[in-house]
Amino acid sequence: MTFGEKLRKSRKESTISQEELAFQLQVSRQAISKWENDKGYPET
Repeated sequence: MTFGEKLRKSRKESTISQEELAFQLQVSRQAISKWENDKGYPET
């Protein structure tokens, strides 16, 4: 299971939207979408 798959599964189990997660992490919704589609990764 990739990082994106894990992120999406966890977010859906928590029943929060990409927008809500983006707000909590202080990133854009587009960043969350990229991460979930394995087109990028968060900076550590």
